[in-house]
Amino acid sequence: MSVEQRSGLLPYLFSSVSEDTNKPAPLVLFLHGARDRGTDLNVLLKWGLPGFVNESSPLPYFFAAPQLPEEQTWVDRESDVIALLDELIASQPIDPSRVILSGFSLGTAGTWHIGASHPDRFAGLVAVSGRVPKTLEASQIAALKEIPIQIFQGAKDEKLSIEDTQQIVDTLRGLGGIVDFTVFPEGDHFIADEVYGDPKLQNWLISQNRRNAALVV
Repeated sequence: MSVEQRSGLLPYLFSSVSEDTNKPAPLVLFLHGARDRGTDLNVLLKWGLPGFVNESSPLPYFFAAPQLPEEQTWVDRESDVIALLDELIASQPIDPSRVILSGFSLGTAGTWHIGASHPDRFAGLVAVSGRVPKTLEASQIAALKEIPIQIFQGAKDEKLSIEDTQQIVDTLRGLGGIVDFTVFPEGDHFIADEVYGDPKLQNWLISQNRRNAALVV
């Protein structure tokens, strides 16, 4: 197992970087879906990004995945997610300009909300099988145009509408945002294994850098 379990305001999984730990490296912060809430971190390791990290050789990025208690949402625990991010940056050689926030399903709603509320903290967002919270204001959505975003959805996902997702994609692109929207024609809601195991996405996770984005006029 390459992932360890840690306690805190939210218990979380953590994996260190494969390279020289004295050299600042990216962090991928993952927010799980509704069915993985509870008190057993092991359920997160069964699939998706935590499963991929756990089954892989050490990767070129730090990884953290907090766990929600039953009945709570990531919007409820926004401040604790940011506190965990601050703690990790303070205690590990993490490059704060190379932090990726990703979520699945319920975690995608959290990713949109937290990313829009703290747009200066993230170099990229990855949204898998989830929707944008209706509570987001136009100004928050506009703040996301500065962050490269990857969106993945299954065409046969009965929980989500392709048209609704396309609408937010079009909105962000209209604001000048960089958004990639990938639809899996045969995919249902549970496409996370296929998404996170893709070498192209894994390379994207470590190639985003807010410092580089700041140089673009």
